[in-house]
Amino acid sequence: MAALLFFIVFATSIHVKTHASSENCPTVRCGHNTPDIHFPFWVKGQQSQRCGSAGFELVCKENTTMIHLPSYGNLIVKSISYKTKKLDLIDPGNCVHGVFLNLNLSLSRFRYYYVVKNYTFLNCSARLPPSFAEVPCLSGPRHHFYTVKYSSAVPVPSSCRAVKTLAIPFAYSPYISDNSFGLGLTWDSPRCEECEAKGGKTSFLPEAQFLNIAQDGGLL
Repeated sequence: MAALLFFIVFATSIHVKTHASSENCPTVRCGHNTPDIHFPFWVKGQQSQRCGSAGFELVCKENTTMIHLPSYGNLIVKSISYKTKKLDLIDPGNCVHGVFLNLNLSLSRFRYYYVVKNYTFLNCSARLPPSFAEVPCLSGPRHHFYTVKYSSAVPVPSSCRAVKTLAIPFAYSPYISDNSFGLGLTWDSPRCEECEAKGGKTSFLPEAQFLNIAQDGGLL
């Protein structure tokens, strides 16, 4: 009997939770021609955290959709494809390889959407031959940054030091002007796979609300 009562209360709570979610967690946008935002994403200041999943918090700033990623900072959300689970981002500083160099996706819920390969970032005191493409946004008058395909068999030039070797989508190229290329991320489905269909809430109702629902429904 106790097991049956628990099932009835649980089923009732799911029904009420679903109804409330559709009312409290509508799809929102930060501005015109900005992506639709719904579960697992949610907008801080406009929606309850229960409308999304941890790590998927977005912010609307001056009609622009932003996401804050640990170890780097804010990036612009260009588009979100919920079907393919693809998040396209743009760096406000227009330095995609600066993002690659400092971003630590292991601290987030995301990983690169594109296939990655190991590249080494070099910081050189002198310019390398033209066959090496210098990264302008990371370079200065007295230091020159390059990304080269990692190989333990190839020695680092004497004027350079290896800063970091990372698995990233591509090396720097002056022919790639759209800095959102490569800043495509993907994610795994949150544990509650049915939450999107239910409007986005991921948390269960507190026990006290379970009891109130059961009492109001004449179950207790």
